[in-house]
Amino acid sequence: MADDKRKRDFRDRNRVSADEDYEVEYFAEQNGITPDQARQLIKTHGNDRARLTEAVKTLRAS
Repeated sequence: MADDKRKRDFRDRNRVSADEDYEVEYFAEQNGITPDQARQLIKTHGNDRARLTEAVKTLRAS
């Protein structure tokens, strides 16, 4: 079942859905990584946006 884009509230803002290409691509673009790297981070760290952003910072530092 696809996301209903008409429902615009706070429920999904703190998560990134690996099943939705547009969410992965947007997160990747925001953080300067590839969509494949974003998917790998989601698999490793879960879908919490704050945790993923921290993981991107760690990825860039190494």
